[in-house]
Amino acid sequence: MRPLGIVVTAGQRNDATQMEPVLDAIRVPQPRGPARKRPPRLRVDRAYRARKYRKALRRRKIQCICPERKDVKKARLARDARGGRAPALDAEAYKRRNVVERCFNRLKDFRAVATRFDKRGYNYLAGVLLASIVLWL
Repeated sequence: MRPLGIVVTAGQRNDATQMEPVLDAIRVPQPRGPARKRPPRLRVDRAYRARKYRKALRRRKIQCICPERKDVKKARLARDARGGRAPALDAEAYKRRNVVERCFNRLKDFRAVATRFDKRGYNYLAGVLLASIVLWL
């Protein structure tokens, strides 16, 4: 339940567009050797099931653990046999996605992070980083 990468954007930006910058911000130190930058799997919600994001994850050799969106499933089933088979989903691994949501909620325990009264992005980023440091300690 600790943040590994943080990217602050304008409030009206779609968070799905920031998947790659967040993945670039992740660096997990290892006891020996260089820091790990690529997670083996990524548990995401249905918004990231779009082809664009799956291709980006495939390019980085990261397994996408995400259920199929309802509209995509409906369209696939409407095409009968031409619709293909449903994408594989590791349901047990997807159940652990709540860790991501709990991390967001822990960050929102800090009032300055939850309300974002700061007008400048760098001030807000400083508050998020301070809250993250407290969570890591």
